[in-house]
Amino acid sequence: MPWCRYSQNRESLAAQGLGILGGMTQRPDLDQLSAEQLRALATELFDRVENKERALVHRDAVIEKLTHEVAILKRHKYARRSEQLNAVQGKLLDELIDSDLAAIEAELEQVMTEEQKAARPKQKPKRTPLPPELPRTLIHHEPDNTQCQCGCQLKRIGEDVSEKLDYVPGEFTVERHIRGKWACDKCETLIQAPVPPQVIDKGIPTAGLLAQVLVAKYADHLPLYRQKRIFGRAGLEIPRSTLAEWVGACGVQLQPLADALRNTLLEHNVLHADETPVSMLAPGKKKTHKAYVWAYCTTPFSDLKVTVYDFAPSRAGKHARTFLGDWQGKLVCDDYAGYKAGFGNGIIEIGCMAHYPESVFIWSML
Repeated sequence: MPWCRYSQNRESLAAQGLGILGGMTQRPDLDQLSAEQLRALATELFDRVENKERALVHRDAVIEKLTHEVAILKRHKYARRSEQLNAVQGKLLDELIDSDLAAIEAELEQVMTEEQKAARPKQKPKRTPLPPELPRTLIHHEPDNTQCQCGCQLKRIGEDVSEKLDYVPGEFTVERHIRGKWACDKCETLIQAPVPPQVIDKGIPTAGLLAQVLVAKYADHLPLYRQKRIFGRAGLEIPRSTLAEWVGACGVQLQPLADALRNTLLEHNVLHADETPVSMLAPGKKKTHKAYVWAYCTTPFSDLKVTVYDFAPSRAGKHARTFLGDWQGKLVCDDYAGYKAGFGNGIIEIGCMAHYPESVFIWSML
């Protein structure tokens, strides 16, 4: 580089440095500066440039971070999303499988003959003993009459003890059922009070505990793994698989009640029907697809208020026709085509006021 050009650049750089550092508006006379002053000036200038570079790097990093966050928020709000299930959510399917297996076992138990039951291998479940610190309520079961058929007085020779686990919200208690054994020395007769009926035969939960699990699961929307933790805080952590088996067994026992409620509903001449979508987990795929809950109820003017829910994997009209069966009457529904296939076979369509302007006139004819 020629000396004159180097000198001009050097003077311009020094003037800019002095202007930045000292707030000077006029170009200084470099000939009056000594070598030490020029070196100090250059050092200050290079420090300021380095600080500016660091500030620029930090600003660029902040801009990049904010740009990335804005892109994520835009994608979360506007882009298409498919609901993905993590490992914890996927475990919810385990409850459903255990419940279904328990329900199948209970149904098989009901249809098996005595010979088939006797031929089945007897499996004694391995249960953990109930904690001894839980409070016990003693319930004695004794025969109504302790007089033998031969006229002798029966003597108590022993007892059978079984324990049922009960639950008051926030506190576990144990019902200790004691069934005395009475025998006659003369004719060797043994009598004992029968075992009181249970929802789950030979199971430990009482009807109160089963009601608590079902209400918490279906009414309070508490999954079984959360109920397990709640019970653990109360003193006894019940395995989730056990809770799932209880739910499945109760479903079988409550089915006659659901059938009776449906039969009572279909005795009315005017019914309301509607369906609403729900997300259902597809077993093995860890994804959801749209299923439907069909609701059928009596009119607000009926003496008996009945509502029955029927779950179906789709919105096909065959589900409504299967539920209604041979029922004939007036059906209040919307304009969904799935209901129309049943009209004309003894079912009269009544459009609801939210979908048909002429519904006010139709209702006046009911």
